Amino acid sequence: MKQALAAAQQFICHGQVRDVREYGRGRIHDTFVVTVSGGPSPQPAGPPGRYRFILQRLNRRVFPRPELIMGNLRLVTEHVRQRLQREPLGRRFELPRVLLTREGRDHFLDPQGSFWRALSFIEGAHSLELVRDAGHAREVGWALGLFHRLLSDLPIHLLADTLPGFHITPRYLKQYEAALAGDGWRESPEVAFCMRFVEERRGLVHVLEEAKARGRLALRPIHGDPKVNNVLLDVPTGQAVALVDLDTVKPGLVHYDIGDCLRSGANPLGEDMENWEEVRFDPHLARALLAGYLSQAGDILTDLDYVYLYDAIQLIPFELGLRYFTDYLQGNVYFKVAHPEHNLQRALVQFRLTQSIEAQAETIRQIIRDLRGRART
Repeated sequence: MKQALAAAQQFICHGQVRDVREYGRGRIHDTFVVTVSGGPSPQPAGPPGRYRFILQRLNRRVFPRPELIMGNLRLVTEHVRQRLQREPLGRRFELPRVLLTREGRDHFLDPQGSFWRALSFIEGAHSLELVRDAGHAREVGWALGLFHRLLSDLPIHLLADTLPGFHITPRYLKQYEAALAGDGWRESPEVAFCMRFVEERRGLVHVLEEAKARGRLALRPIHGDPKVNNVLLDVPTGQAVALVDLDTVKPGLVHYDIGDCLRSGANPLGEDMENWEEVRFDPHLARALLAGYLSQAGDILTDLDYVYLYDAIQLIPFELGLRYFTDYLQGNVYFKVAHPEHNLQRALVQFRLTQSIEAQAETIRQIIRDLRGRART
């Protein structure tokens, strides 16, 4: 905590740090909320004489070039701010703003070489780990659709690829095969189930990448991790007011985001269920989320984009399950875990979700057809 306190002080010119405490449930970075008193707030609005901001120590093992993250973050947040100024929504929506150090930099390197950054704290809002109802699901979809729409005119060559290979499912399959060839894991019924599950779905792995290679799907700015708890809700109204965790913003297929959002938003039991057999994909929540998404982004999707929507919904939970399972086989080196079997448990949840999607394939395809028809009328 001493390191966090020292880093926090680099991002304030006036006032005094009153409190630094751990914040959130992030699986990659170390995140803190900092309370400052006695100085002018960098926030657009907040309590007089007091404000909060988010402080993060970035994981340089996952993001070896954090300066690229900061470049993307500043570019995207400024672009969205300008679009919203030109096209007011009539309701609140914002992205976290980058706060600068006393020297005007967007990060601080401490003597131990840790990379720290500060972001504005979005007051009067909270996030939920699980989708509570169809209204919540619609707001989650609305936020992602708005994000895609506002960035649809941002040239992708301006964005750095902060995670080369991210969401490239064939690459994850190769990593899995390498992990399987190692000897750091032990056999169990759950491991055997996961191995069979992956083997039976090898044909699924290439669907989006082949469509991209054939020019059927195009790269666009994407969020990269639009799960439910990255959409902040206004406390009084329940409306989506922010989309956070922008470290994975990069050029990609919007299908990655749509599939990931539905993987999270149409699973009412959540991602850390111990009783993984109970996990299910809820088509009612999926319909609401997709309707919210298309209310904002329907006009930017092409006919071919719609063709591959179901494939994305099926593929992305499988991909994440594959990543969790691979990390388990490698000894839990990427995702933070609460216990040694945590990543195996997470993999089982995602694979069960994939099964539930496959069992309801025609229902999901019909939802896409229905919503596509409404978006065109």
